[in-house]
Amino acid sequence: MATTPVEKYNFDVVRWFTIMAVVYLVVGTLVGVYVASELAWPFLNFNMAELSFGRLRPLHTNAVIFAFGGCTLMATAFYSVQRTCGVRLWSDKMAWFTFWGWNIIIVAAVITLPLGLTGGKEYAELEWPLDILIAVVWLAYSINFVMTVAKRKTSHIYVSNWFFMGMMVMITYLHVVNSLAIPVSMWKSYSVFSGVQDAMIQWWWGHNAVGFYLTAGFLGIMYYFVPKQANRPVFSYRLSVIHFWALMFGYVWLGAHHLQYTALPDWTGSLGAAVSLAMIIPSWGGAINGMMTLSGAWDKLRDDYILRFLIMSLAFYAMSTFEGPVMSSKTVNALSHYTDWTVGHVHSGALGWVAMVAAGALYHMVEKLWDTKMYSAKLVNLHFWLATIGAVVYITAMWVSGIMQGLMWRDYDEFGTLTYTFAESVAAMHPYYAMRAIGGMIYWTGGAIMLYNVVMTIRQAVGQRSASVATANA
Repeated sequence: MATTPVEKYNFDVVRWFTIMAVVYLVVGTLVGVYVASELAWPFLNFNMAELSFGRLRPLHTNAVIFAFGGCTLMATAFYSVQRTCGVRLWSDKMAWFTFWGWNIIIVAAVITLPLGLTGGKEYAELEWPLDILIAVVWLAYSINFVMTVAKRKTSHIYVSNWFFMGMMVMITYLHVVNSLAIPVSMWKSYSVFSGVQDAMIQWWWGHNAVGFYLTAGFLGIMYYFVPKQANRPVFSYRLSVIHFWALMFGYVWLGAHHLQYTALPDWTGSLGAAVSLAMIIPSWGGAINGMMTLSGAWDKLRDDYILRFLIMSLAFYAMSTFEGPVMSSKTVNALSHYTDWTVGHVHSGALGWVAMVAAGALYHMVEKLWDTKMYSAKLVNLHFWLATIGAVVYITAMWVSGIMQGLMWRDYDEFGTLTYTFAESVAAMHPYYAMRAIGGMIYWTGGAIMLYNVVMTIRQAVGQRSASVATANA
């Protein structure tokens, strides 16, 4: 009896991760637009606890970081490791376990967070049963990736795989340590750490979730997809290796810069700020390395809209990795801390760097995985401009709002009393909150167009395949 030959690579699971990444981009940013609108127009919570900002905001962060970001990382990692190592994934069953397990976690987050079931830690809100499931699924993802690298047919391990593995190792122990908790019921637990130690562990996790999950992992994407889309070798392979090791050794020290002027010992904040400023050098080295990969081929940007996403993301990466260290310094932090400036900084990295490099990689994979061109190149270009304009509007609104907040909060009159009440500072922020919601809506519109374009591309590819099969059988 004839059997169907096994494909050289397992791209089925990659296809599903790719589709879900685009879906979660639209869903996650839509929730973000809604909660941003609630701050501008509070009646939108309709006096319902489940729709309040405090409950939907962690749903937004989990949806964009772990649903969209996670599916993007898993799709790109499983795709690129097979291509760079010349072998099929080590375990197909483990890959599918990762897909279904990760999506079950996402559905559980959608249910539990609006109900107020939360551990209350930034970027680690899910309660202890889901924390355990996250650890199990993440380990399955990591082991499968590492074992695929181990059985590679190439003698060399390409740099993108180093970035992915660095992320996997770091996020494993960061998540496990920060999530250590004592359960008191099925959906309630308390951290094993207390007081300032809990804050230090939380931001050791919090900033390194940014540093390793949203930076190192997405740099792995950049180092594979920029050269592939540009059809040129990476500008400096030696620089990419230096970039990797500098990030691995540097990022772990930065968490304390989130806790300047708190009960944390002063030296820890100073250390975090000093290392943060030093990290500008390797970060900019990586951004320049990605951009210079286009040396002699900048003309490609005229009509390669996918490449535009990848290169623009590097511009945002350079900007946000300069802004962050500057904000960590104590002088600037005294003004920026607890203000919307921080929100603007986070979203310059999230909307500009993470989501745009992800969009470029996802578009690239859709064309390769379904062996077709995008349904509409014009819609890819429209998405690019909506994403760029939306991000700039959002970030600018938060920069202006945040700096204004900081100045109003510390402005004193000649008698030594505060010039403005807190309520007056909130009222002054209203137009910028409305501006942020508009910027977010523009960005979301781009994501919705991407989802439509991807769906139509897949339908186009399926139609072409059916037609070719019918012709062959005629």
